[in-house]
Amino acid sequence: MNNSVTNTVRLLGAGLRALLVLTLVTGVIYPLVVTGIAQGLFSDQANGSEIKADGKVVGSSLIGQSYNLPLKKGQETPEPDLKWFQGRPQNGLGTNSVNTQYKLILSGATNRSADNKNLIDWVTAAKAAVVKDNSVTGYTVKPSEVPADAVTSSGSGLDPDISPQYADIQVHRIAEKNGLSVAQVQKLVEDHTESRTLGFIGEPRVNVLELNIALKELLAKS
Repeated sequence: MNNSVTNTVRLLGAGLRALLVLTLVTGVIYPLVVTGIAQGLFSDQANGSEIKADGKVVGSSLIGQSYNLPLKKGQETPEPDLKWFQGRPQNGLGTNSVNTQYKLILSGATNRSADNKNLIDWVTAAKAAVVKDNSVTGYTVKPSEVPADAVTSSGSGLDPDISPQYADIQVHRIAEKNGLSVAQVQKLVEDHTESRTLGFIGEPRVNVLELNIALKELLAKS
């Protein structure tokens, strides 16, 4: 009996020591080392790839934002603020119905097939809106010029980037709405167009938030 109790106490002691050591290693030392490496070598990514303007964090380069006018009385869907570059549609996003204290957006796609009537209606309406909104005096957008990313949401619904083609068809509208020359706005797009990662991964892209920040700075100087 005494041997059984002794062995039990010995095993419990060994288990407790192992628990304390593993807790220290995996719960304290490892997180501190990983955090230190991340902050030292990849501080921008580790802190959320923040974008700042006027000394304040205004968003992340990894998450898209909407640029809409305030809702009018009785209006459920906001209208886009056409003085700013617009990002991809966000049909895949819903509202947070659990924690209603914070109006969080949800990441997700529409999960609708290409022949789904609702999706076809959304894309058709989106294309018509892109043509209408971006056709200004002396410049008309043709339906065939509207790229896919202008009328479809991304798989996550949070894509922060648009194609250079979508940015280009917005140039004349941005110039007219803000009293700028087309050349000025076109240069903004060119300056903020990123090429393929490592030269072959992905597609050329334009970060909408960074582009709109540059537009705001240009307007402040004008």
